[in-house]
Amino acid sequence: MTKGLLSLSLLALTASGALADEIRVLNWQGYGTDLGWSLEAFEAATGHTVVHEYFNSEQEMLTKMRTNPGAYDVVLINAAYTTQAYEEGLLAAIDTAAIGNYAGIPANFAEDPSLVHEGAVYGVPWTWGLTAIAINTQAFDEAPTSLEVLWDPAHKGRVSIRDDAEEAVHLGALATGQDINNIEDLDAVEAKLKELMPQLRTFWASENDWNQFMAAGELDVASYWSGSAARSAGMGLPVEFVVPKEGAIAWLDGLSIPETSEHKEAAAQFIDWMIDPEFYVKWDAEGAPASANADAAAALPDDAFNKRVLGDPEVVKLAKFRAPMDNATRETYLALWQSLKAAQ
Repeated sequence: MTKGLLSLSLLALTASGALADEIRVLNWQGYGTDLGWSLEAFEAATGHTVVHEYFNSEQEMLTKMRTNPGAYDVVLINAAYTTQAYEEGLLAAIDTAAIGNYAGIPANFAEDPSLVHEGAVYGVPWTWGLTAIAINTQAFDEAPTSLEVLWDPAHKGRVSIRDDAEEAVHLGALATGQDINNIEDLDAVEAKLKELMPQLRTFWASENDWNQFMAAGELDVASYWSGSAARSAGMGLPVEFVVPKEGAIAWLDGLSIPETSEHKEAAAQFIDWMIDPEFYVKWDAEGAPASANADAAAALPDDAFNKRVLGDPEVVKLAKFRAPMDNATRETYLALWQSLKAAQ
């Protein structure tokens, strides 16, 4: 990996064994930090071992942090939730000077107001991606350019979206020309989504669900995540990711250190490892989301999905990044979504 990290690694290996820590990571299962080959290399280089615990939702992640002080050293947090974790006193300020690869993170990510509070960094930008649509290329002569394809009667019964209230409402906002973070006409969003419901073949909940529906030839078009689309295409499915003219929902994931961590220096070393271009290039070949480290993104081969598609400035212009959401708004969206499903 980087020379800076290897220097730290040499110190850890040649000094007392007491310097080797067990780093506990809280993340989604199968999301980058728990790759076997990477953990083996990290342990060999630093002497630190890494143990994982997993969550199935952001709310579960926050609950685990609240109820298990001292249990975690690195936590994956979507930037839309970092402010809440910071306000609850769950996060430690991160000394980015101790993270050599932080220099590769561009200002638009490094200065994200969800990750930086009162001049201190509480989340290191790690990965980002888009939620837009993906098509079955066998169902289209030309790729569509608009979200309206989801409402096209020609594809009735062969459309799917994820069973997620926030994502559904944000798609409805984009389709009605509204700011996903400042929806002024929620009635219009509800009406638009109501029109969509008869179009749907099914809802999907996971990447595996989506792949099974597409492999069975049941879908023409569906909402999807950019990184997942790259993996699905890599599996041989006839899939093309499309960023429509209305825009796409963008998300940014960061790596944070809990305030109660007892291994903050080792945690910073692990974060440095995770944003290292060498790690990322190898992970990208296995279907990673886009890296928030510009040096890592630049190191990709030119034909890599995350360089060819998400590296396109015109695509980046269409990205609408999710902002923090208060619980009242979240509950409103959930009630709207449940009402739509119940009436289907």
